[in-house]
Amino acid sequence: MTGALLGLAAGLGILLIVIAVTSPRSAPEPRVSRLRRLVDRAGLARVSPSAVIAASAGLALVSGLLVLAISGVAVVGLLAAIVAGYLPIAILRRRARSRGVALRSAWPDAVDMLGSAVRAGMSLPEAVIDLGERGPESLRPAFTAFAGDYRASGSFSVALDQLKDELCDPVADRVIVSLGIAREVGGSDLGRVLATLSDFLRQDARARGEIEARQSWTVNAARVAVAAPWITLLLLCTRPETVAAYSTTTGAVIIVGSALLSVVAYRVMTSIGRLPDEPRVLA
Repeated sequence: MTGALLGLAAGLGILLIVIAVTSPRSAPEPRVSRLRRLVDRAGLARVSPSAVIAASAGLALVSGLLVLAISGVAVVGLLAAIVAGYLPIAILRRRARSRGVALRSAWPDAVDMLGSAVRAGMSLPEAVIDLGERGPESLRPAFTAFAGDYRASGSFSVALDQLKDELCDPVADRVIVSLGIAREVGGSDLGRVLATLSDFLRQDARARGEIEARQSWTVNAARVAVAAPWITLLLLCTRPETVAAYSTTTGAVIIVGSALLSVVAYRVMTSIGRLPDEPRVLA
């Protein structure tokens, strides 16, 4: 009986090894793609994910060593390294949100200009190209690139796809879908469609802006509540008796447990006080 169990266990182990070796290793790809999308949403298409990872590693190393030298507590230095390593990702997310707000507020004016140009007799590609010169400031570089792509390819749909990749914005996806359908279907109601789309985008931006303004205090309170105890701890670690207390195993457990509770509390408060990101329909 024992021999049969050992043989079964050995066979199961060999089977698991064979599956692990022969299976395609595609697990890291989603993480890279998410980081790539975050960089694109932040408007930094020339920045590679590897550069972001290198910056995170460098900040983590420098900050960890600096805090360790100041506090003398290894656990505090480790936590500082983790926070500093996450800092580039946090900056990218903040930049992506700020860019999304700027684009959301600029799109209604851009669609109004498109409608006015179409009603004035311009073709849809010419109206879109004209936004590179007369459109909202935050959208001009993307539409200037669209003009170059359209002249190079001669295809409106291909240039729209490249514009979608350049902007990497959910509101832009909706506008681009509408422009593509309008180009393919045509008709005399294009100006009316663009006016309706502009009104919808303006109402959506106004509603989201009001909600975000009312809920911003929750997010700010969460940041202050999480940061204050750790700043106090860092100041207390300048005293030898505090360093001696937190250098023990019990002190390390207390610090790690407090860090986990801080992360959980911060995530809960920010999830309550922040609107979810709009999904992209063309991602």
